[in-house]
Amino acid sequence: MPEPGLESPLHAALATGQDAVLSMVEAAIAAGRLTLAFQPVVRAGAGHQVAFQEALLRILDPSGRTIPAAEFIDAAESRDTGRRLDCIALQSGLDTLRRWPGLRLSVNMSARSIGYAPWTATLDRALAADPTLAERLIFEITESSAISMPDVVLAFMAGMRNRGVSFALDDFGAGFTAFRHLRDFCFDIVKIDGQFVRGIDTNPDNEVLVAALVSVARHFDMFTVAERVETPAEAAVLAALGVDCLQGYLFGMPAAEPFAAADTARISA
Repeated sequence: MPEPGLESPLHAALATGQDAVLSMVEAAIAAGRLTLAFQPVVRAGAGHQVAFQEALLRILDPSGRTIPAAEFIDAAESRDTGRRLDCIALQSGLDTLRRWPGLRLSVNMSARSIGYAPWTATLDRALAADPTLAERLIFEITESSAISMPDVVLAFMAGMRNRGVSFALDDFGAGFTAFRHLRDFCFDIVKIDGQFVRGIDTNPDNEVLVAALVSVARHFDMFTVAERVETPAEAAVLAALGVDCLQGYLFGMPAAEPFAAADTARISA
């Protein structure tokens, strides 16, 4: 949600409807007012070493203030606008990997972009020019997107995995019907939805649910990340439950430059 007191044309559009939001996003694309912010994903053990970082797409409003993707992605996701946003995020993420040789980066994508020629051309061109980018690239796909077209996603994952790309299932646990797909997809990483992380140190129900999600991930040899970690108490409980990595404001707000990129460690997913 917008920060208190933060107003912009896009925020006004949010109150008007999806068409207005799409118009504002299209204007931002046309003006080149998009950028990436970077948030670290750290190991749950002592020292909280950075394992990889997530690239988060942002729109800059005409005054230069940043608007996170959560504010506009739902309106754009099923449209051509969403595919264009995925292209921009991918190109920017690949450019960042080229600039930071020690960086491992996750980039969000929609299953719908797999069949979008400009997106696949951007990816193929970059990996052909520098195949080493693949082993440092992670694609994040939400549960809802992955199960919307499982055959397409499975074929894409198989091809990219042969080139060294890894895959993370975002919002793990938000859609329990996806459990039956886990064996087939075999994601490298699962990111436990933040709704189960919030207040876990005082919420026994969330503790039981996260323990169950960790158990499921381990069964399928998947690396676990807990999202939206905001307090040391939450981090301590998550580490005790066996979560591999943590992400959230406790360890860093999204920033314009990658966090200590040269020190990024390879995870053993």
